[in-house]
Amino acid sequence: MSERWRGKWAVVTGASAGIGTALARLLARGGTNLVLTARRRERLEKLAAELAASNKIQVEIVAADLEQRSAPSEIYAFTAGKRIDVDLLINNAGFGHYGAFSSEPLEPQLGMVQVNCAAVVQLTHLYLQGMVQRRRGDILILASTASFQAVPYISVYAASKAFDLLFAEGLAEEVRPFGVRVCALCPGSTTTEFHQVAGQPDHLKRKQETAEKVARVGLEALAAGKSYVISGFANYASAHAERLVPRRFVTRTAAKMFAPK
Repeated sequence: MSERWRGKWAVVTGASAGIGTALARLLARGGTNLVLTARRRERLEKLAAELAASNKIQVEIVAADLEQRSAPSEIYAFTAGKRIDVDLLINNAGFGHYGAFSSEPLEPQLGMVQVNCAAVVQLTHLYLQGMVQRRRGDILILASTASFQAVPYISVYAASKAFDLLFAEGLAEEVRPFGVRVCALCPGSTTTEFHQVAGQPDHLKRKQETAEKVARVGLEALAAGKSYVISGFANYASAHAERLVPRRFVTRTAAKMFAPK
């Protein structure tokens, strides 16, 4: 896995925390040069300095808010201006929002669609063209175990991650003849800031995997040419067991689990 991207450049969105930081650290240890992007410049600067010093790689940072429609173009313009050929794009940035859709503010819901879907499509389109021309490249898209079913009280988030999964799987087959690989990484509950940012109550925090474990699973699956991967056997079994029962039953069960206490 490490040798595939050694000496090459990777763009990691949402790199300032959680799975994004874990992905950046894992790639840095394998000798990959990094372009790190997120909203929080201070965190990016600290991480970049750490990774460059400890791994003898090149690290660039771009502070950008992917809720802004111009952000993907700004990130691409930065790498193009530096004449960086990106061989690995990691669309990791994303967030959730918990609550009954009808009573929650609209802005976070629309922001989720922008970050989790629209920005993923735009960044992928911008970088994929060069990969196809060079006939090499890899794209990892962060989906979720929520991609496989409707989840009441995080309805928009689950729908956005279903979009990411299907987008990645379809694209993987389109670009396979050009030597480009695309993979959707579907983690379950993970030890990150996600639950806090989403405002999810404590009773929804099931057994969690580490961000480092999830990051390794994703990169190994991408290097192996898989179009999707679910991190954790229990998560895999649960996601696929849902296919054996009526969809409405699955959704009603999820509603009982996720309903406010």
